[in-house]
Amino acid sequence: MNDPKTILIADDNEEIREIVRILLESENYQVLEAADGEEAVQQVAEHLEHIDLIILDIMMPVKSGFKACMDIRQQTSAPILFLTAKTQDSDKFMAFSAGSDDYMSKPFSYTELVYRVKALLRRYYVYRGKEKADAPLALIQLGDLSIHTDSHEVMMNDTAIILTDIEYKILLLMAQNRKKIFSAQNLYESVWEEPYFYSCNNTVMVHIRNLRKKTEVNPQEPKLIKTVWGKGYRID
Repeated sequence: MNDPKTILIADDNEEIREIVRILLESENYQVLEAADGEEAVQQVAEHLEHIDLIILDIMMPVKSGFKACMDIRQQTSAPILFLTAKTQDSDKFMAFSAGSDDYMSKPFSYTELVYRVKALLRRYYVYRGKEKADAPLALIQLGDLSIHTDSHEVMMNDTAIILTDIEYKILLLMAQNRKKIFSAQNLYESVWEEPYFYSCNNTVMVHIRNLRKKTEVNPQEPKLIKTVWGKGYRID
């Protein structure tokens, strides 16, 4: 990743925005700011080709972080990190359901924030091959669903499906290992590349649910990503 990456920080607290901006600029990132959820959505629309990561607060005026996240997900699959004082499991569940990739609570460790930002960008660019030229052409066909691993596009018949980076990695991993049963721990450690804790099970479950919403005709009766009760998930 040689080019400076651009990060949008959306928080109605000006002091928090300043702290995060100074921290990120010290790591050579370019920073855009938004004071509310609606402004965050507008900034993404205005700088769509240049924003590489979005950091959102939850409690913001005009439009909440949850709603902003859902609106941003209609525009881009760039990673979204929630940085918020809300610490309940239900808040994390709603954040991941809205399409976020990661979640941090305030007060936060400066070192951990930088680590998470770098990890999200690494997954988004390096592991998706966005900075590799002349990637080999490859196509994985799963019924009416096709995964173009060269362009990282997922199509249902002729309709493009917008997946987050995490959703794409889960789908690709399982599609490349058909019939293999992946436990929540397998998926978390392979995709997030972090140690697994029991609480991570909910994170995996939410991403599987979101993936099914986007790829299944009837998410309540999935035909693609199947649950193997007591063991995990698989694609046949």
